[in-house]
Amino acid sequence: MASGNGLMPMQIADHPAQMRTEGGATAYFRKLWRITRKELQTELRAREAIGAMAAFSVLAVVIFGLAFDLAPRMDLIVPGILWGILLFAGVLGLNRSFGAEVDKGSLAALLLAPMDRSAVYFGKVLANFLFILATQIIVLPIMLVIFDINLFRLWILVGLFLGILGYVFVGTLFAALTVSVRARESMLPILLLPVMMPLFVAGVGLTALVLNGREFGDFDHWLLMLATYDLIFLVIAYMVFDLIWEDV
Repeated sequence: MASGNGLMPMQIADHPAQMRTEGGATAYFRKLWRITRKELQTELRAREAIGAMAAFSVLAVVIFGLAFDLAPRMDLIVPGILWGILLFAGVLGLNRSFGAEVDKGSLAALLLAPMDRSAVYFGKVLANFLFILATQIIVLPIMLVIFDINLFRLWILVGLFLGILGYVFVGTLFAALTVSVRARESMLPILLLPVMMPLFVAGVGLTALVLNGREFGDFDHWLLMLATYDLIFLVIAYMVFDLIWEDV
């Protein structure tokens, strides 16, 4: 059945939504926040993303704690555990970013909304950032109890902030890229995790040096690598996000 504007659902790819940026920055950020608020409200009702990520993260911490209970140097193991859990738990939430829109049949309406599609992207990014950040807030105290290592240190927290930011920049883009793939739940980590390797290496290196009590000059290059990674993929995502939907 034709929709009200005479377009069949399959014709959306042939009639992409008009980019609308009228109203300046204030209107743009208002629309961005509406996307984020929708994601937050949906998550508060369903508790699918945070619930899955938090459960996976807590179980992973407990399992690794039992596996490395007798390790002589926990400070050498904890950085890899922390960032590994971040990468794998985050995939669970990212899969729901656009997958939920497909399951509910609301993706077409979202793409036809009278707003610049970059606002859709950044709205999703902000929501995913908050979800993963909330998961890490749960994980860090549990790691403190199980591994007896304090991760609440300034530069570790700064590194986690930059790492999560870069992760959601890339992850949200890849979630959109794989949304029309039948096996998107398995395809997303296969495509995403290799791209995350620079971020993982920088995060582990930064965390390990901070735990070893090294000076800022010894790990500032890892911070620079995280910040550069974020900036590069922010620009890439902004430039290509709209092009993804041409074939959707």
